[in-house]
Amino acid sequence: MSAGGAEQAIVGRVLAPDRLSIGLTLPLMPSGQEVVDVTEQRRLAKLADSAGFRALWVRDVPLNSPDYPDPVGHLDPWSWLGALAVETRQIALISGAIVLTLRHPLHIAKAAASVATLSEGRFILGLGSGDRPPEFAAFGEDVAERRRLFADHWQVVAKALGTPQEVVPDRHDTDSPDFQLRPLAPEPVPLLAVGSGGQSVNWIARHAIGWMTYHREPAQQRDRYRMWRAAVEQSVPGEFRGFGEAMRLDLDADPGAPATPIDLGYRAGRDALIDVLEALREMGVHHVSLNLRLEERPADAIIEELAAHVLPHFHRP
Repeated sequence: MSAGGAEQAIVGRVLAPDRLSIGLTLPLMPSGQEVVDVTEQRRLAKLADSAGFRALWVRDVPLNSPDYPDPVGHLDPWSWLGALAVETRQIALISGAIVLTLRHPLHIAKAAASVATLSEGRFILGLGSGDRPPEFAAFGEDVAERRRLFADHWQVVAKALGTPQEVVPDRHDTDSPDFQLRPLAPEPVPLLAVGSGGQSVNWIARHAIGWMTYHREPAQQRDRYRMWRAAVEQSVPGEFRGFGEAMRLDLDADPGAPATPIDLGYRAGRDALIDVLEALREMGVHHVSLNLRLEERPADAIIEELAAHVLPHFHRP
């Protein structure tokens, strides 16, 4: 995958060999709260940026329904990423993940190029396939076609955002012009696989800058990382591809509290959290996106504690 200076810089701040970076997942809200306070989220995003976190992750939840466990009315990701692009200065902005199967790939490419331009090259396009059959039906797609749609749409997005750029239309008419996508992003927008999208790990290694997955028990994640390394070495020998995970964190106010597993993460004091993250780094994980639980402590206190005591162990120059 070709890469320019800005792309390399922002990817390197998030995914780099033998290093681990830490990001945050937005919105930062207590569980059970459904309405996003946009002013508060903008403030917290700027706080995370100034505190030295490496990435802000934004989800794509097209529709809500009673059978979906997340009741939050998530903002449209492109509108939200555009706002974050002008609110922040250093932090990477990552979509985690745009539902590639339910959006037209040229619309995705246009939006991605726009966010990359607004953020001056700080955008990483995370793409996922979606897995909720009723949502596929609502958009007129067949969930059984998810794997094919993901691979086909990925290729269209990659070509539209690549160098040289190629816009691939759905239909070729005899009198169709050669289309271009404007604005051109400052550099080619890096594409990150979030989940597998129904593809093999070898496919992901060939086409993405890295693979982002959810938190697993350490032994399982170690096996998954080994599988990833084998795929990278087989598919793109000599090249680096990142590996990351999304982790739920309930940060205990007691710095010495031990790490206790919770669903998709841990409850832990900061000392034990450092141990957990160091173990992940030694395992081969390059990035962890923290999904903070805020039932007992406000977001400001957790962000400030992590910035003062945890980030310095990992975000060295």
